[in-house]
Amino acid sequence: MRVKGIVWLGTRTPRFAEMRDFFPALAGQPHTDEDAFAVWDLENGDRLEVFGPDGDAPPYVEAPVAGFLVDDVTAARAELERHGAEFIGPVHAYGDGNEWSHFRAPDGHVYEVTNRPDHPLRR
Repeated sequence: MRVKGIVWLGTRTPRFAEMRDFFPALAGQPHTDEDAFAVWDLENGDRLEVFGPDGDAPPYVEAPVAGFLVDDVTAARAELERHGAEFIGPVHAYGDGNEWSHFRAPDGHVYEVTNRPDHPLRR
């Protein structure tokens, strides 16, 4: 497994409206903006997602979660499991080729391995 970059960051916050209004100053206007969820696609292909307390973020998102871009999520998962990572749920996939799988690292925090075929590092 070779990590190509940290290409996704997701966070859940009880102060969603304030964060939704703050992040355009940092990242530009949101690509998606719903009542409890906002997404910013950054110029380099990375993605920032903010969830409100009632958003669709999984309950284990207690701190910001970083997503590591890999070529093969299933293979990366198997390798990390051999090194003691505890995976949370299955490999998730969208029909467009995006895949991800969350794991708890030794520090107790949650991270993910992800494959985004449209990311510039994958071209």
